Amino acid sequence: MAFEFTDNNFQNSAIDHGGVTVVDFWAEWCGPCRAISPIIEELSKEYDGKAMIGKVNVDDNPEISFKYGIRNIPTILILKDGEVVERHIGYATKQILADKIQAHL
Repeated sequence: MAFEFTDNNFQNSAIDHGGVTVVDFWAEWCGPCRAISPIIEELSKEYDGKAMIGKVNVDDNPEISFKYGIRNIPTILILKDGEVVERHIGYATKQILADKIQAHL
């Protein structure tokens, strides 16, 4: 299951984690977010031990969303060693996301 990032655990779990971290910014009321959710879950299983993959509910965690300038959802950030190296806005297929993750491993 994809990790649930929050305002309280983001620094420790995503930034200080090191390596590759994938963060899906979403909301329950967002149709494209619900469509991409199973893909994020699958990727979290497939990349277990290689990359940290998780989600941020923008309604419940406004600090992280504001910090990264999230204005549209879904937005997927890929961080490497705590720095944003890729930003994808909108729906994406599993293959597109896997290719982006793979490029940073």
